[in-house]
This record gives sequence, C-alpha cells and structure tokens, in this order.
Amino acid sequence: MEEELIVVTAPNEAGRKFIKLLIYLKRPFAVLTNNLKEERALKKLGVSQIIRIHTNHTDEWAVPEQKVGRIFIFENSLNLTCRYLQICRPWTSRPIYVITRTGNSPGIYRGLGANHIIHSLNGEVGFLLK
Repeated sequence: MEEELIVVTAPNEAGRKFIKLLIYLKRPFAVLTNNLKEERALKKLGVSQIIRIHTNHTDEWAVPEQKVGRIFIFENSLNLTCRYLQICRPWTSRPIYVITRTGNSPGIYRGLGANHIIHSLNGEVGFLLK
C-alpha cells in the first residue's frame, strides 16, 4: 500500500525545521511553494518533491498524482495562508494543520478547511507527526 504524501508549506524557519524532521524520519512529503526563490532554497535544503503553483491562476491548481494525506501550512501571511487552504482542501479528506505564531483569524482558517490551528511561539510541532 502506498504511503500518503505529507504536504507542507515552509515560508519560515519553523517550516524549514519541520522539513528537516521529515527528511530525518524518511517520511514521504512534498513542499508547496508559489515562487522560484523559495523553490531554490528548498532544493538546497534537500527537498526532492516540490509543488510549485501560481496562487492567482485557479485553473492551474492541479491535484498531486500521489495520494495526499495530512497537510501542514506554516503561516507567513493571512492572505497566502488562506490561498493555500483554498488550494489544498480539495486534495485530501485528512486533517489540515495551520501553524501560527499569532492568534489571528482561526475562524477564517477553519472556514476555509483547516481542521487544527496550532499556536506555537517557537514553531516546534514535530509531535504532530506521531
């Protein structure tokens, strides 16, 4: 049976630490990004599977070929987090986690399909992989 793909957005240091943990644990994952600069940085980090998407062109929002499991969105901005939720919610019936340092907008995130909003000052959420 094929293991489900974990999808992560990593626009900040907390997201990058989470990616390093996924690499260490040898979990199948892909990173979702919307820009070439971040894609290059992810490749340097050792990420082999990157989903680059143009967040403004809804007709380009294709579902990944591998079965998607849980999704972890590390908040960088309200707008981008909302856009990623709109893109990713149709990809899976499994939980979507938004990891945030602020207390902003949990209702908006839930309305767009987030199952869990995790407030973390240091971004350490490795426990979610257990």
